[in-house]
Amino acid sequence: MHSGPAQSWISLLEYYRLDAVAPEKSDWYDGEMFNRAGGTTNHSRIKVNLARALGNQLGDGPCETLDSDQRLAIISSGLRTYPDLSVYCGPIDYDEEDPQRLTATNPAMLFEVLSPSTEAYDRGLKAESYRQIPSLRAYALISQREPHIELYERQDDGSWRYTERRGLEEVTDMPGIGVRLSHADVYARVEFT
Repeated sequence: MHSGPAQSWISLLEYYRLDAVAPEKSDWYDGEMFNRAGGTTNHSRIKVNLARALGNQLGDGPCETLDSDQRLAIISSGLRTYPDLSVYCGPIDYDEEDPQRLTATNPAMLFEVLSPSTEAYDRGLKAESYRQIPSLRAYALISQREPHIELYERQDDGSWRYTERRGLEEVTDMPGIGVRLSHADVYARVEFT
């Protein structure tokens, strides 16, 4: 998962210590710490547009949108990561293993803007780990290449339902957090190549 030379095993406590003072954020999994690549202009536009749309719809209700500075711990898989955007509804619970108590554990919804360099990770280990979060109602994968949103929603029986919408005229409903995302809003100013 990392790029660059191999590194030795890093404990979770050491990861929390190193990540707190590092100039760049890193994920941690199974003793390995790996840097998150910088994003493109379109990646940034999508994140900002998405944060605006979510914030406008969630308003002063019980749910709030947090950006990629909010670290997440998936206790059951061990992954520590920074989702592109998170929605938390109610009080935030924090990882007891994080000495600074800054790593959240109970998101209601997560969003990842797909990049060529991280898409396999976002669809693989991250998605598998996300589905293990008891509080998670849904997560979305958002393409940069075209107006395309994939939504995974937890059902009452614990299974996950997959839906996708393509096109700027589409709307993706996210009933788990009471939001309807207009693709035209999410992809405003995005330049598709």
